[in-house]
Amino acid sequence: MINKVILIGNLGRDAEIRNLPNGSKVARFPIATNENYKDKNGDWQTITDWHDIVAWRALADRAERDCKKGNTVFVEGKLRRRKYTDQNGVERISVEVEAENIRVLDKKETAGHDEARSGTRPVSEHATESGYSSPFDESSQSDDLPF
Repeated sequence: MINKVILIGNLGRDAEIRNLPNGSKVARFPIATNENYKDKNGDWQTITDWHDIVAWRALADRAERDCKKGNTVFVEGKLRRRKYTDQNGVERISVEVEAENIRVLDKKETAGHDEARSGTRPVSEHATESGYSSPFDESSQSDDLPF
């Protein structure tokens, strides 16, 4: 069975960071995705959906540093359903995307030069101490995807 989510959207705010008593760090932030379509009258309409993203440990550190409100990001992860009781004692259910890989797709201006960040600085749980790596080797990817 597969539980896989891939989103490209804009960050609604900077990541909210919490340090847990066990020493783990968690980042939470929303991203917005848009879908455009023509209605019956031929006018373009836009539907915006908001997605709650959760990142843990080293991925939370990098999200805190690199993911800023308004940035366009690629998020890959899995859906998680969580039950909790709100302040009024009402039991609620939340569906979140637990991030496994985050890439900032915006360009970063540095000293008058544009540095493309897409593909060069992935924020990934699979990152190494010496740099960044992706859970898949992009050089070995072929164009004959099964979908």
